[in-house]
Amino acid sequence: PETRQKTNQNQRTNKQTKEESKRILPSSSSDTVTSSVAQAQCPNSSKAPNTLHRNSRSLGVSFNLYSIQMGRSTVFSPSIPLRFSQIPRSVPSPIHENPRLSLRFSKKFQHGFGGIRFLKVKPIRELCTKAVLSEIPNHKQYPKIGAKSTGHIPPSQLIQVVESAAKTGAEVVMDAVNKPRNITYKGLTDLVTETDKMSEAAILEVVKKNFGDHLILGEEGGVIGDTSSDYLWCIDPLDGTTNFAHGYPSFAVSIGVLFRGKPATAAVVEFVGGPMCWNTRIFSATAGGGAFCNGQKIHVSQTNQVEQSLLVTGFGYEHDDPWATNMDLFKEFTDVSRGVRRLGAAAVDMCHVALGIAEAYWEYRLKPWDMAAGALIVEEAGGTVTRMDGGKFSVFDRSILVSNGALHEKLLERIGPATEKLKRKEIDFSLWYKPENYHADL
Repeated sequence: PETRQKTNQNQRTNKQTKEESKRILPSSSSDTVTSSVAQAQCPNSSKAPNTLHRNSRSLGVSFNLYSIQMGRSTVFSPSIPLRFSQIPRSVPSPIHENPRLSLRFSKKFQHGFGGIRFLKVKPIRELCTKAVLSEIPNHKQYPKIGAKSTGHIPPSQLIQVVESAAKTGAEVVMDAVNKPRNITYKGLTDLVTETDKMSEAAILEVVKKNFGDHLILGEEGGVIGDTSSDYLWCIDPLDGTTNFAHGYPSFAVSIGVLFRGKPATAAVVEFVGGPMCWNTRIFSATAGGGAFCNGQKIHVSQTNQVEQSLLVTGFGYEHDDPWATNMDLFKEFTDVSRGVRRLGAAAVDMCHVALGIAEAYWEYRLKPWDMAAGALIVEEAGGTVTRMDGGKFSVFDRSILVSNGALHEKLLERIGPATEKLKRKEIDFSLWYKPENYHADL
């Protein structure tokens, strides 16, 4: 009698549960949920929706409630291909002891589809993955690249002359920015204008007037001066010549001064605005003295997730293995960040990282005059500078990665192995454009 009484009581409870469930989930909504789940999980099967729809009635309310609770979880067909950007950005703690399952399942659900045990299939790709870049901690400290001193010349005196030289070159560029340009070619697409040469000549005049014994490395004029000097001026009289030739607002005058091979002072005059409304702003820095824009101190951004970052890169004129590798990196980071820009002026790109409007910049095959100023400005703004393999950076290196620091190790998780692969192909990453007999503490 006691068993019969318990059985009757359970039957009444089940009947009440079914009636309440019908009121909560009408048959139309239940069928819709069931059909949509089946369609999403079995897109290539025309029979799957009907089969699921028919079998779902034998499951009753349990299946419908589970279908709603599933959310974005994939249980029917774990092999559905996903883009990296579709992967959830965090890894929740496991709910079930079985690593193959992401949710609890009743026996009724496991055996509900004609005895087929979908849960025995090991997922090919999980929805949650520890490969998400934001999960990688940033603990490593990278060596500083700036000079420990400016030698016998006070930093205030040196930066004053550097800024004056950069502004002098910028005045030449500003005079020509809205005028027709006589363009010649260094290569098939590598331009040089008369403005490049005139700007460098004006800068050299300022440098020689103040420091006649210093060594100079100019993009247009090459090496000039005494190679025994501790000071080396790396001058790009017009960084972003192609942009200038087209009136596109991403070009600058860039000057970095090295003391025994390490950046000591820097100035970059960036052209902003556009045709008929050009203006400039000047970035400057001294080793250990901070970075400034138009006299106001600047700092890199605090963004610590690649998914929330804006990145910048560049591509050289030679379409070789490093170019192809960087193209792959460009595609990969486009999928996992808010965007990757290619503006065509390395000094400007690095200054934007220092200003906090971009989080990182990288490129292969840059020259010393491309990097000397921008790298120091980023470091003095609180950022991190290394080679693209993570090694200690020198302005004579053939790759550079600058970031806000918080993202550096996460970016190297992808950029580092790609660069090491190039090294295994015997791509030359030795120092270059270092003036012969110039003493550098590298």
